[in-house]
Amino acid sequence: MEYGTGKAGRVIVIRFDHGDDFLLSLTEVIKKEKIRCGWFQVFGGLRKAEVVTGPKKPVVPPEPVWRQVDEPREVVGIGSVFWDGEEPKIHLHAALGHHGDTLTCCVRKGTRVYLLLEVMLVEIEGLSASRPWFAQGEFFKLSFD
Repeated sequence: MEYGTGKAGRVIVIRFDHGDDFLLSLTEVIKKEKIRCGWFQVFGGLRKAEVVTGPKKPVVPPEPVWRQVDEPREVVGIGSVFWDGEEPKIHLHAALGHHGDTLTCCVRKGTRVYLLLEVMLVEIEGLSASRPWFAQGEFFKLSFD
């Protein structure tokens, strides 16, 4: 285990609209506002996303199980953002609901908003952390500098 400390900085509230590319647009806000470390909550709707529902087996490195979401889903999730060099790396876990069925997943790419999606992004100040590539696990791992 490793950890670092910081304090809450700016709070940025964002509304994404129908058809927006959620992950791309969130990345743009993070870059524009120079958020180096942050935590966020999200709720609303997605109509499209490529997600990972877990590993096929509990081994390192994991082999992800991919799933394509192609229908409107209610979304509630929590995520973080830390950088790898010059690029922010977003890590978002969410529950996606549709007619009473829920898919819990890691939202990875290809996101399109359904109706709207709201995000509260809290900047973490004074925390020296990043998310560099972890070759042994084949993923971007939160690290404390």
